[in-house]
Amino acid sequence: MTCPFCGHIEDRVVDSRESKEGDSIRRRRQCVSCEKRFTTYERIDEVPYMVIKKDGSRQKFDRTKVLNGISRACEKRPISPMTQSDLVNKVEGLVTESPDREISTVEIGEFLMEQLRAIDKIAYVRFASVYRDFQDEHAFINELQTLTKPGNGA
Repeated sequence: MTCPFCGHIEDRVVDSRESKEGDSIRRRRQCVSCEKRFTTYERIDEVPYMVIKKDGSRQKFDRTKVLNGISRACEKRPISPMTQSDLVNKVEGLVTESPDREISTVEIGEFLMEQLRAIDKIAYVRFASVYRDFQDEHAFINELQTLTKPGNGA
């Protein structure tokens, strides 16, 4: 496993635990070179879950892409990495509960916006601005006005 901090390829496993659901193993590792610790997850490789993009194409579901999008929206906000990881787990749950083993990016995006809106309004607006592809300041202002209307949880 490559160390995310220094890039060294040798590490040692400090702790291993099975998830509550029993579908993955969490491993705490320590880099032999820089001695920093990091976490990896081991999962069973099954038939892939697919995501239907807006253009109709299909891609394999990638947790990392979802986490990257959430992380960018939550940058410099008081939202813990654990909360962000929980959001990704919820999205993954949506995908795995789908009877066809596929879900649209529209469903994922709307679900994430709903979750972020409840957690942090700034992260919500950041995510929405990319997801809804705001083209100018008017679209951004309209979203802010909708967010601050009475009865919208403002």
